[in-house]
Amino acid sequence: MKHLLSLLLLLTLSVNAQKKDCIYDIEEKTDSTSLKVLPNVLMHEKIFGNTNEYLFFGLLNNNGIPILSIQQLQKSKDFIKTSCIAKNSKIILQLMNGKIITLINTDEEICSELMYDSGENNNIRILTGYFYFTKTNYEELKNSPISLMRIQFSGETKDYVLKSELNSETLKTTSKPDSYFVQFLKCVE
Repeated sequence: MKHLLSLLLLLTLSVNAQKKDCIYDIEEKTDSTSLKVLPNVLMHEKIFGNTNEYLFFGLLNNNGIPILSIQQLQKSKDFIKTSCIAKNSKIILQLMNGKIITLINTDEEICSELMYDSGENNNIRILTGYFYFTKTNYEELKNSPISLMRIQFSGETKDYVLKSELNSETLKTTSKPDSYFVQFLKCVE
């Protein structure tokens, strides 16, 4: 009985410790709706010449449905071509355990928006998309880090090798892209 009580206490502390890592940008619950939104995390950074490209992930739970938000941010003194997420776009993740996971687009086609930063003379393009998990891939993502990621944009496919630790000099942040889902998926269940 004493061992059972100790085990129960340890499990309770473990569950509370896991939930403690969950910091939300938005957490709202009413009689008819529920929304939890985690902050965006830098997954990929590419700086080449005058061009910076960043890819962020964010998780949210909208009325019980976990969703992945991706945001591509590009800055350049040169022209930046439009990129789009098509209705049939997917994110394909290869996990370190060898499994392949596919997330599917939630919306119709959406394209990046062009803005101009006159202070730094930069063109800026921002593309935001939302992707559903499927029941078959959800559990695998909680248990295995990601080694490769492929995003199928409209008209092009981009591959990303995710690092175990990403230290951004320009954004002054540190993230762990390969274990993003292992760390944060529990927060939107």
